[in-house]
Amino acid sequence: MSWLSNHYFGALGVFLAGLTVGYWLVRWKERGLLDAATRESELRLQDAQRQAESILREAHLKGGEQALRMGRELEESYGERQREVVEVEKRLIERESRISHQAERIVREQKTLEQQQQELQQRSVLLEGFSAELKQNDLRSRQRLELVSRLTEADAKALLLKDVEHAALKDASDLSRHIMDEAKARAEDKARRIISIAIQRYSGVHSFESSSATVALPSEDLKGRIIGREGRNIRAFENATGVTVLIDDTPNAVVLSGFDPVRREVARESMSRLLLDGRIHPTRIEEVVLKVSQEMDEAILKAGEDSVHRVGISGVNPEIVRVLGRLRFRHSFSQNVLEHCIEVAHLMGLMASELGVDVDIAKRCGLLHDIGKALDQEVQGPHAIVGADFVRRHGECPQVVNGVASHHDEVAPEGPYGILVSAADAISASRPGARSESLTTYIKRVESLEKIGLSFRGVEKAFAVQAGRELRIMVQPQEVSDDEAYQMAKAISRKIEEELQYPGQIRVTVLRETRCVDFAK
Repeated sequence: MSWLSNHYFGALGVFLAGLTVGYWLVRWKERGLLDAATRESELRLQDAQRQAESILREAHLKGGEQALRMGRELEESYGERQREVVEVEKRLIERESRISHQAERIVREQKTLEQQQQELQQRSVLLEGFSAELKQNDLRSRQRLELVSRLTEADAKALLLKDVEHAALKDASDLSRHIMDEAKARAEDKARRIISIAIQRYSGVHSFESSSATVALPSEDLKGRIIGREGRNIRAFENATGVTVLIDDTPNAVVLSGFDPVRREVARESMSRLLLDGRIHPTRIEEVVLKVSQEMDEAILKAGEDSVHRVGISGVNPEIVRVLGRLRFRHSFSQNVLEHCIEVAHLMGLMASELGVDVDIAKRCGLLHDIGKALDQEVQGPHAIVGADFVRRHGECPQVVNGVASHHDEVAPEGPYGILVSAADAISASRPGARSESLTTYIKRVESLEKIGLSFRGVEKAFAVQAGRELRIMVQPQEVSDDEAYQMAKAISRKIEEELQYPGQIRVTVLRETRCVDFAK
């Protein structure tokens, strides 16, 4: 135990001694570090002081430069201000000089005006004296006139007024008669000008179709197939289309005849398709006719819509558009009725714009004026009345209804539209070339032309060519000279104008030819 105790205390002493030595070592190290930190801080403080002094020196230098620059700027600004002041002073001096000159001129003008005023006052006094003298002379002259004429002033004035009144009434009557005549002449000239402008500005394309349709056949053998066994095919075709099929001796052709142009067109298209298909029997005929009829209804509606679009109106009832499209297949004197209606609508619009009335209503009247022709097979009565009743039932305004009803004078016109429709309808129908003339009239006109040409002396032959639009005369050169040929052409032209009625113009050509023939033997 004693040994262990001694050993313990010995170790404890060693430990305490080591602890004391470590403590003093740590204290010594801390004191060294403190001294090093103090020295380093002193060095940094010195560097900061040096940097501060350097910065201060630079600031002093920059401040001096800026002060110098500002001084120069102030000197330049001061010099510029001085120059501006000098310029302003110059302008002020010039303005004062001009003002002084103007003041002097005003003083001189004022003196001149005062002198003129004095002269005017003197002249006014003189004029007053002259006026008083004239009044006395006038009074003396009136007294002398009363003594000579034995009339008082009141009686003379009444007599003079009566004469002036009669003269004024006569002048007024003459003037009113002249105004009325001039107004009538101007009205006629204006009407001609409006119609001429409308005709010149409108140009329509016309198509001419006959009342029958001809279908070409590739071969004569197809006629038998069209007829069918015991005529079954031709009867089925006629029952389905409502037209008559004419199979005669015309080579490679079949004629379809019918009064309804729509049915005739359906029949023509159906026959063409059947011939292309090659299958011709009653069942196939009914199928083709039904399909073509449906396509025809669509084509009719499209034609009506196109006509409304071409005219430039809107808001037309679809039923009116559909019926209007049927006029595409209707012809009057070989003139297509739908094209005629479009032409009348354009003419109506042009004349309405010249007269200052509603252009849209005028165009509607023109486009719908013959719509009754598409209904006259279904409804009895004149086409104007039938068409007016139809458009009235489908929402058109009273002006359009009256314009359609009155364009053939079945109903009295209630405004300008009926009269304009009549005029535009006559213009479109009577225009040369709008309607083709009959064969009899054409032959008669050609014969008359040739007869007129042969009636002149020295004419050898006369030929009407170019569908009667030109007359060629061949004369005998021994009897008619070149100068006489010119005179003959004028004489023939005048005679044609006097005796014949014809559309357009006829060209007269006189040919004089000398042939020199000899034989070498």
